[in-house]
Amino acid sequence: MLKKFGKTLLTLFSAVVTLFVCSPVVFAAEALPTGEPYTKVIFAVGAMIAAGIAIGGGAIGAGAGIGNAASGACQAVGRNPGVQGKILTTMLVGMAMAESITIYALVVSLVLLYANPYMRYFLG
Repeated sequence: MLKKFGKTLLTLFSAVVTLFVCSPVVFAAEALPTGEPYTKVIFAVGAMIAAGIAIGGGAIGAGAGIGNAASGACQAVGRNPGVQGKILTTMLVGMAMAESITIYALVVSLVLLYANPYMRYFLG
């Protein structure tokens, strides 16, 4: 039973991934003037997907780091309430460091979308 559920889940997941990867290409191709090569469309869609993956991965990592920091701080304050000020300061610095990862991911995604260094190779 579990094996069949795993196969069904894998099939559903692969269908959704295929839909999300292929549908932007189809919609972007309609906006392209006739006679233009599809290289521009494929490059633009690839940059959009890469930017989404970059910001998504950065946000997931930062969320996990901030949650871990808050959890550890809550446990430490629960064990020793007298040092709450020092723990709070350390926790806030750790959260700021974890949040900087999301900002770096945002910068990477904006570079991929608007200032892509490989654009001159594909778009002429």
